[in-house]
Amino acid sequence: MLRDDPDPILGQADAFLAVLERVSRVAPLSKPVLIIGERGTGKELIANRLHFLSERWQRPFIKFNCAALNEELLESELFGHVAGAYTGATRPRTGRFEMASGGSIFIDELSSMSMRLQEKLLRVIEYGEYERVGSSETLKTDVRLIGAANVDLPALARTGRFREDLLDRLSFDVVTLPPLRQRQDDIMLLAQRFGENMARELGFEYFAGYAPKAQQQLLDYEWPGNVRELRNVVERTVYRSDSPKRPIERIEIDPFASPFRPPPPPPPPEQTPLRPDAVTARVSDAGPRTDSAGAAPTPKFPLDFKAEVEIFETGLIKAAMEEARFNQRRAAERLALSYHQFRGLLRKYKLLESD
Repeated sequence: MLRDDPDPILGQADAFLAVLERVSRVAPLSKPVLIIGERGTGKELIANRLHFLSERWQRPFIKFNCAALNEELLESELFGHVAGAYTGATRPRTGRFEMASGGSIFIDELSSMSMRLQEKLLRVIEYGEYERVGSSETLKTDVRLIGAANVDLPALARTGRFREDLLDRLSFDVVTLPPLRQRQDDIMLLAQRFGENMARELGFEYFAGYAPKAQQQLLDYEWPGNVRELRNVVERTVYRSDSPKRPIERIEIDPFASPFRPPPPPPPPEQTPLRPDAVTARVSDAGPRTDSAGAAPTPKFPLDFKAEVEIFETGLIKAAMEEARFNQRRAAERLALSYHQFRGLLRKYKLLESD
């Protein structure tokens, strides 16, 4: 049986070719792989390639994004539920891990998953076992997990916002995608392909390409949205072109550009950040750590950096808890953290009652 071609991956820059070589080497193994990269760098295309080049290529390939759902729905989507598991669950539901059994599952935006679900995910990877929501029956699955994130997961793990044991298990190998600004050799290659595809979609006889000024625009722009942004820009420019038989003279980069564009909102009022000594003065029995003038004293070296950071962070946490009358969700809001990030810090510093 012949394999269908996966979504095409186009690139000739050295940094990108090195990524493709690594993907080809790790793809045949049934090991977890993490794909790290900025938005729009092609993480899903790389996940497709990992599955396509593996021994599981004829089996299911399930894709899922964690960022769009709350914890309850996310757990149900991944692991399924039984009828009556929660309000509205009138029928049983098959989870994504069950659907993907024998194949691969691609989970994007892993960093948005709660600590509790991370623990459940770890069990699936470690033992191939899970339970549906509302059930105590243990189910088995054989799935190759491919995860993706656009943030520094080790940094999140160090601050207690991502499980270190899960990170260890996920990162058999890590594929880090270079941003488009580091792939200068690929910008015109991709722009030509996207232009040709859009011209074909619009029914043009051919795509006339780019004038030198337009090419320079494409090469000089930073592309914060990477390949996805490049594709949108090229397709929009081609569709707006007045003369499809002439090379494009100017690139329409900003779709919001207009003389009638409303003004930006005013910046939020500046807030003076709390000093760690001022916070701990409110919550610690050690008393204030300021001098008589109220200014923070010059630190005396050597000092224990980790211990000082812990004093600072626990001081903020305790102050927020007092302010929120010990309601954890409100305390998390006061620190501009998600509830699960806040709970992770409570566990890290053993501030939960169960600890």
